[in-house]
Amino acid sequence: MGVTGPIPKRSEERRRRNKDDGPELVQAPSAPPAELPDLPEPDPNWHEIATDWYLSLRESGQAAFYQPSDWAVARYAAELMSRGLSSDRPPNGQYVAALNSVMTSLLTTEGDRRRARIELERKKPAQQAPASVTAIADYRASIGG
Repeated sequence: MGVTGPIPKRSEERRRRNKDDGPELVQAPSAPPAELPDLPEPDPNWHEIATDWYLSLRESGQAAFYQPSDWAVARYAAELMSRGLSSDRPPNGQYVAALNSVMTSLLTTEGDRRRARIELERKKPAQQAPASVTAIADYRASIGG
């Protein structure tokens, strides 16, 4: 598991690069891994949110680091999540903390991955054209300016 404390910045957001931060940073593509083991399908009785979460792990870049035991933990977390979401009672703090702990061990959030020194490469946004000067002039004219 990674360190506690504030979430470290992404490597491209850091100003100082001469300080050794501990273990070497591992970068991986944010796309789903090329090969996944044969994974069991989600339980049809699971809550929709739990099913979506479990299936999203297959599409996430951190899945490249998962071993069969990690996928078993993911199924366990989805089962816990489903039972909590399907319950008539509101979730208590202990339940939420336990579920968050299991999800953290699977590196499901960016903060969890940064603490473990794993970064998923972000897709570069498509270059947007700057606002046209004519559009601004037309807007001014329409408001009487």
